Amino acid sequence: MVIAAQQKFEVATISGQNIAHIKRGQAALSVRGLSVSYGEAPVLFSVDVDFPKEQMCAIIGPNGAGKSTLIKAVLGIVPKLSGDVMLHGQRIGKNNKNIAYVPQRASIDWDFPVTVKDVVEMGLYQKVGLLGRLSTKTHRSKVYECLDHVGMADFMDRQIGQLSGGQQQRVFLARSLAQDADVYLLDEPFAGVDAATEKAIVQVLQRLKQKKKTVIAVHHDLASVDQYFDHVTLLNTRLIASDQTDEAFTNENLHHAYGGALSLTQLDGYKQPS
Repeated sequence: MVIAAQQKFEVATISGQNIAHIKRGQAALSVRGLSVSYGEAPVLFSVDVDFPKEQMCAIIGPNGAGKSTLIKAVLGIVPKLSGDVMLHGQRIGKNNKNIAYVPQRASIDWDFPVTVKDVVEMGLYQKVGLLGRLSTKTHRSKVYECLDHVGMADFMDRQIGQLSGGQQQRVFLARSLAQDADVYLLDEPFAGVDAATEKAIVQVLQRLKQKKKTVIAVHHDLASVDQYFDHVTLLNTRLIASDQTDEAFTNENLHHAYGGALSLTQLDGYKQPS
């Protein structure tokens, strides 16, 4: 099964542009030689990428390019065929306390009977452990603070399934804030949310950057890439480009990544010709 997947990888050759490896000590998260397949279907092949410290980083590419799989492989949610993942230069395991994760809304069971407060408290278990106690005044204050940061403190006792999509996304962002991690991985944080929620999420992420945290987000709206993000990685099974946004987010790289999925008119709308 693995051999068949590797043989298929060999066919998926895409030339990369503007692939910048960050100097040692300047990368928050580094991936080397990462390959992933689902059965015999290749998803990622030999990806090398560095995400710089204290920046807002986007991962973009067409549907099925491996964007979400990259994040899940970093976290150990999906198995790797090969490759290493390093946090601040050290190999990481599945349950690293210094990485917070906000999954896609579509992957969550919103009918599960938990309150908003319960969801945010889940983020605190990274600090105290599954058998730790969350009854202290400090922990309760932390939950309120995280919800207040995302404008959801008044909904603390509401069932999570009773909230709108945008409100649910804010709550899961609050859960990640409770972890007080170094690196925040977000899988399509703006998908299906209204403009007000998107603006609120962006402001929270920018405050994380100001606190010297690193934000890495799978992102689909190409029109807002250079507005929101300092660094961009383009994927399509292989790495196409990874660099500061003004270097990597070019028409040439977009064409390599998306091919015929984007018209020339669309490309010119996202970026001026390079």
